[in-house]
Amino acid sequence: MNNSNNAKVAIVTGASRGIGKAIAFKLGREGYRVVVHYKSSEKAAEEIVESIRAEGGTALLYQANVAHSGEVNAMIQWVIRQWGGIDILVNNSGIMIDRWVEDISDEEWDELIAVNLNSVFYTCRAVIPHFKQKQVGRIINISSQAALTGSAQHAHYAAAKSALLGFSYSLAKELGPYGITVNVVSPGRIVTDMITSRENNRTDEWISQTPLRRLGQPEDVADAVAFLASDQASYITGLNMHVNGGLVMG
Repeated sequence: MNNSNNAKVAIVTGASRGIGKAIAFKLGREGYRVVVHYKSSEKAAEEIVESIRAEGGTALLYQANVAHSGEVNAMIQWVIRQWGGIDILVNNSGIMIDRWVEDISDEEWDELIAVNLNSVFYTCRAVIPHFKQKQVGRIINISSQAALTGSAQHAHYAAAKSALLGFSYSLAKELGPYGITVNVVSPGRIVTDMITSRENNRTDEWISQTPLRRLGQPEDVADAVAFLASDQASYITGLNMHVNGGLVMG
């Protein structure tokens, strides 16, 4: 594990729980210096930092509301000052609210789009000049199988995650000439609080629909992200990598 001042720097947004937590921990174990971003779950985020350090890794904590561009700009500049640069940006922050379309309020729609889509635009816009100057960089955006299949009671979520695909593909074309890759990881049904805390738990049904006959674990997504962040993925850009046990193919 390389934790010298030359180790690459990765920012993981929404890293206090679930998939983000697994990604941050995986990258820490791989030798990256990791910025563990959180919005409100400070104790949980601190535990991730401590876990990374306990494994011999290097991590810092940063609080911000990534739905606000000013806070995003401040975070990016803070990381550059702390560690001299950024190499990997993982946009994982997201929220889900169960609502039929006719029941979605203006405020709920705006909040979900702000967190799941606008935040990605803000972080990418803020880090691109730095990546262009370095002529290298990795952007990995976390979407969802809902972007391709839709999801009843989650039209606002699916809309944001679908838009994220178009944004990422376009960005891959814009940034390719600068040596910057942009890829997407689209998880399927992963065992996180988003699933287990919902009242209409349909675990058995979902398992029966999945060719691999199990739900995914956050670590399955983290492994995919770690690969796309690595040197082995230097010629991969504009990819939407499905991590869903075969539930969605193509």
